[in-house]
Amino acid sequence: MRGSALLVPNEVQTDLAGLQDALLRTDSVEQFLHELAVLAARTVGEDEAMSCGLALRQRGRPGSDATACSDPLASEADRVQYQSGDGPALHALRRARPVNIRDTAAAGNHWPGFCRQAESLGIRSCYAVPLVSEREHVGALVLYARRPGAFGPAETARAEKFAGHAAGALTLSLRMASCADQNDQLRSSIVSRAVIDQALGVIMATERCPQDKAFALLRSVSQNTNVKIRDLAATIVTRVSGQPPRPTAPFED
Repeated sequence: MRGSALLVPNEVQTDLAGLQDALLRTDSVEQFLHELAVLAARTVGEDEAMSCGLALRQRGRPGSDATACSDPLASEADRVQYQSGDGPALHALRRARPVNIRDTAAAGNHWPGFCRQAESLGIRSCYAVPLVSEREHVGALVLYARRPGAFGPAETARAEKFAGHAAGALTLSLRMASCADQNDQLRSSIVSRAVIDQALGVIMATERCPQDKAFALLRSVSQNTNVKIRDLAATIVTRVSGQPPRPTAPFED
């Protein structure tokens, strides 16, 4: 029943399957955001063409560098809001409350500047909804339609249900990206430590001193030359071995 205020089980399964596919076929948060925007426009619009913009909250504030759009129309509409610093999408992003503009051409709209420019782009109605997962406000999505009154009870119900599923998937994507970054940092740290240890061995052998004195000497040279310890260590190892240090076997691709 498309007119129902609730999604039927098959529609929920379709939403979840689409989000799962998006997670599996994207390699970055940016790509996943774009897939979410495209999927949201298709899911909520059904047989009606819609556009979608999506943004993350960065450290509790809207982040213009963490946005994605389904198409150029959504990109232009989002640009209008970010340039002016206000609009339905930013309101949903900041206040975690949905916004429904039924007709951008109607008088008395809350954002007259945005509505005038949206109308000039061919956008006649829009609906912005926050993305909230586990009580954490992670972002917002805004849907744009080319006819007034495009977001009735059925469309807003689909948008809100999709937003609930999308927020969970987005939270998972962000956590996966965070884990990948931490792994990369750990890998870099371990590799740097190995190179420093090799350089310390060279200094200990050359200066005939214990490890603590070798490290003190390495640090002193680093401070006096304004060269990072790991870079200085790499130079020492290269001079002795005749080739740049390489990661040990467990960290090679």
